[in-house]
Amino acid sequence: MSILIGLVVLLAVVSNSLYVVNERERAVLLKFGEVVSTDIEPGLHFKIPIVNDVRRFESRLITLDSSPQRYLTAEKKALIVDSFVKWRVADAGKYYTATGGDEFSANSLLASRVDNGLRNKFGERTVYEVVSGERDALMAEITKELDDIALNELGIHVLDVRVKGIDLPPEVSNAVYSRMSTEREREARDHRSRGRELAEGIEADADRQNTVIEANAYREAERIRGEGDAIAAEIYANAFNQDPEFYSFHRSIQAYKNSFAGKEDLLVIDPESDFFRYLKNPTGR
Repeated sequence: MSILIGLVVLLAVVSNSLYVVNERERAVLLKFGEVVSTDIEPGLHFKIPIVNDVRRFESRLITLDSSPQRYLTAEKKALIVDSFVKWRVADAGKYYTATGGDEFSANSLLASRVDNGLRNKFGERTVYEVVSGERDALMAEITKELDDIALNELGIHVLDVRVKGIDLPPEVSNAVYSRMSTEREREARDHRSRGRELAEGIEADADRQNTVIEANAYREAERIRGEGDAIAAEIYANAFNQDPEFYSFHRSIQAYKNSFAGKEDLLVIDPESDFFRYLKNPTGR
């Protein structure tokens, strides 16, 4: 029985004396809470139970997504900047000493340094430079400076600092939108005014052309009517000259026709009138 107990105790001591560090981790060995070994290589290692403790940290790339911050440019113009940082543990001992091995604490400390760095860099440049002109150079410069600071103070290697977006503050955006809206409304009114003016000009020109066309048509119609009347008069005159009696008879027939066109027509005429001459005698005598 005592042998069995001894084996169990030995197994417990051995299991607590061995630890494994995998390839995705960085680790430090502590002795009564004090760092005695840093940057332990991946693999199987030995420690003294109770005396030693092992703290492991993520060695893979970590992304710190900062909340949007308000910065002033060299022109004292406010910008809302949204950024992120990619980092990883470079010095496990220094990282543990500065952050206690807590990733949240590391992100918080790094975020404050990123904020100060961006604030200083934006304050040295104009809006144009930070938006387009020197944006890549700005990111490279601040990445290098933050990497030096973070490595020295936190044991962190900063691989990249990037700006996701640069926007105007809400109050400025609203003012810009209002000004743009006013300008667009003014342009729309100007276009509508020009359109009405153009439409009135086109309508006036159409009316003028219509008047000219109608006048020309009336003039041409009157000319043709005049020519027709002249031809008709000439025909009637020639017919009268050839047979005056027949012409007189034809006019009388037309007069009879027009006078008795309606059923209710009534004429009061002297029976001896020339109007009935051809009714009394077809020869008109």
